[in-house]
Amino acid sequence: MKRNIIHIDEDKCNGCGLCVPACAEGAIQIIDGKARLAADSLCDGLGACLGHCPQDAIRIEVREADEFDEVAVAKNIAKTEVKKPAHAHGHGGCPSARLMSFETPQSAPVAANAPQTSAIGNWPVQLKLIPVSAPFLKGADLLLAADCAPFAYADFHRDLLNGKVLLIGCPKLDDAEEYKQKLTAILAQNDVKSLTVAYMEVPCCSGLVALAKQALAASGADIALETVCIGIRGERR
Repeated sequence: MKRNIIHIDEDKCNGCGLCVPACAEGAIQIIDGKARLAADSLCDGLGACLGHCPQDAIRIEVREADEFDEVAVAKNIAKTEVKKPAHAHGHGGCPSARLMSFETPQSAPVAANAPQTSAIGNWPVQLKLIPVSAPFLKGADLLLAADCAPFAYADFHRDLLNGKVLLIGCPKLDDAEEYKQKLTAILAQNDVKSLTVAYMEVPCCSGLVALAKQALAASGADIALETVCIGIRGERR
């Protein structure tokens, strides 16, 4: 079958290895001083590694390639699992891309002067970096949030994030079509329970809601969708 897949120009590659942690599927390895694609079946063709190459040695091409294999990816990631702290579990690699999930405290009344506790339960959170096969996506309640929402909304963790898996992105600055394809696959393959979209009141941010609706329709999943609009001064609308 023909599909999108990365191509690495070995003449340009200097073996710096910056692309390796950028690939959450572990499809890229440094072999004999050069970055190489370990197997076609490990590459999802979305190009999360592209912006991490200082030599511009990686591009997306369309060619005959083995189908992307989620099972092979999971096995490949399992091979690189490293020792991790007791409070987290995940797969090995650079902390910027290593899959991790955390235990988070349950909702409970707290004293007014008590320090706030983070409700983040997964890493990474950038939608572009999260592989469709990430274990924390299985049966999850998802929160798809605009990049700016956590900064604007003071109660983001307690009110929106608690108990949910976080995916973030910007519909204006990022590749919306790539995000739609990734989200469609996540919704179709992980028995997701619900999807909440937190977006800013500025016009361009409504694209995140449209993206989510399109992904839901394309996935064929019967999933509840909730939208939350955050004002630029931080109020929940």
